[in-house]
Amino acid sequence: MHFGLASMFYKYEWNYNFWEQGRKETACKRLETVCCKRDSAAVQALVSGSDDFMLTVSRDPLFWKGGPLPVARLELQMDGGVRAEVKLIGLMEDDDRVSKSDVLLEQKQIFVERRKIQQVWVEVHTDESTPSGVYEGKLRLYIHEMFEEERCVEECSFSVTVKDWLLPEPADYRFYLDLWQHNSNIARKYDVELWSEDHFAILDHYLQALGALGAKAASVVVSEIPWSGQWSHRVRRPSDLFEYSMIKVTLGSDDKLSCDFSAMDRYIGLAAKYGIDKEIEVFGLLSIWQDPEAGYGAIVDGVPDGMRVRYYDESRGVYAFITEKEHLAEYIAALERHFVEAGWIEKVRVMADEPSDMELFRKRVDFLRETAPRLRYKIALDHAEFIECGINEIVDYVPILHCAAEQFERLMELRKTIPGKLMAYVCCNPVRPNTLLVSPPLESRLLPWLVEKWQLDGLLRWSFTAWSDNPLSEASYRYPDWKAGDLCLVYPGSRGRPLLSLRYKWLLRGIRDFELMQIRKAAGQAETVQALVDSVFYFDHPSELSPSSRKNGKELYSLTPEHYDRLLTQ
Repeated sequence: MHFGLASMFYKYEWNYNFWEQGRKETACKRLETVCCKRDSAAVQALVSGSDDFMLTVSRDPLFWKGGPLPVARLELQMDGGVRAEVKLIGLMEDDDRVSKSDVLLEQKQIFVERRKIQQVWVEVHTDESTPSGVYEGKLRLYIHEMFEEERCVEECSFSVTVKDWLLPEPADYRFYLDLWQHNSNIARKYDVELWSEDHFAILDHYLQALGALGAKAASVVVSEIPWSGQWSHRVRRPSDLFEYSMIKVTLGSDDKLSCDFSAMDRYIGLAAKYGIDKEIEVFGLLSIWQDPEAGYGAIVDGVPDGMRVRYYDESRGVYAFITEKEHLAEYIAALERHFVEAGWIEKVRVMADEPSDMELFRKRVDFLRETAPRLRYKIALDHAEFIECGINEIVDYVPILHCAAEQFERLMELRKTIPGKLMAYVCCNPVRPNTLLVSPPLESRLLPWLVEKWQLDGLLRWSFTAWSDNPLSEASYRYPDWKAGDLCLVYPGSRGRPLLSLRYKWLLRGIRDFELMQIRKAAGQAETVQALVDSVFYFDHPSELSPSSRKNGKELYSLTPEHYDRLLTQ
């Protein structure tokens, strides 16, 4: 049996592995880590054997259903004053059919094939009251078979040095993180009714995980299928990716619309419970994805966009969709009025996802301006000229990362004309840096460092839970347009709670790094922070991050964890 430690950024691939990999990868028996207060530090324990075995991180009894088999038990002994958690790490199959480590599992035991390396996530959490100092942890591996007495075969150790720096609560993070939420998908995976008590009970857990990252924006959908199912109808094996409106609309016998905003209001309040209260991001009013040939076109005559608002006709007892411009305008005006009356209008941002036709976009904004003049807009774009469109109601601009790199100088020139935030976003592109299953672990961490280097406000990622139909068995979907891991940062757990991913944890480390940078700059260490940030990036000009440069990640930035850890140690 082989047992050792590795960095929290260790990533395992189970495919074509050299014969002695288990022995070589477990050579490290001692690690030292550093963190702040209200922070965490993590290591990975690695276990491998020349024969099949069971591994457990629980004290519960365990036998293998297939007959006698060695059982290895991993136990953590940790100094007091900190909170520790231990989780098995599961593999997900990437687009190249290679299984790669990503998901933190709920289960406490797992069958391990011979010569496979089983990772275990070990994380130590601190809070504001944790005294500074060094905390020691010991990991012991016990083995027995059937009715034998277990014996300790090896011990590894690690330390956590807690610094005096106190990180803010996630709700107060200065890093502006926008992770879009796909709540209809969550209801589907748990087979619960949309916006029911069961649905909201599950959403509570997901928003808690989102809030722990310091997310700022609550996603609300106010018309049906604004992304038209992400074009699932074009895919040979489609997955259900439709997102549905939170608002119930009724047409009365007086030909007037009435709206039930209770589900939307409750969701906004639930998000605020976890500090996700800086922005209400509205989807379904602008730049609706359309594919008329397939039936997903505009349905309201005289309106230059494709909003689909479903209502219940009380007189006829049927559901229908608004097809008259006057009724659509009435609905949008009622929505704006509700935001005003709730005191939210200044937080509301109507989102446009990658508009491509400037003149058509102007017409769409003109229609909304006439109908709801107090609405303000946020735009995710893949070409910077939209920033120069002269539409005053656009407050926030979010270019895709490689667009920001290619047009960096122009973007910085235009920044003074932007009334709100300037961010960057990643999705299925760029290939690097990103948070995909194929991405090197340090790329998730370095994205907030890049935000600091370019002096942007934050990062947008389009998907937190946009799962395919079988997310735990089929991470690859719609390849090569989409890459495995693009659809989510968490997976659906069996108990109504999300299963976090390693990519979630790695991104969180980068966000906390960003917060520490702000603390150190405020303490007069701006030059030190700048030097540390510059040291992990190797490019001379941001345009080198463009795919057209044909440079790989190692040529552009460091993929060595210790280079980033210097922020905590120097």
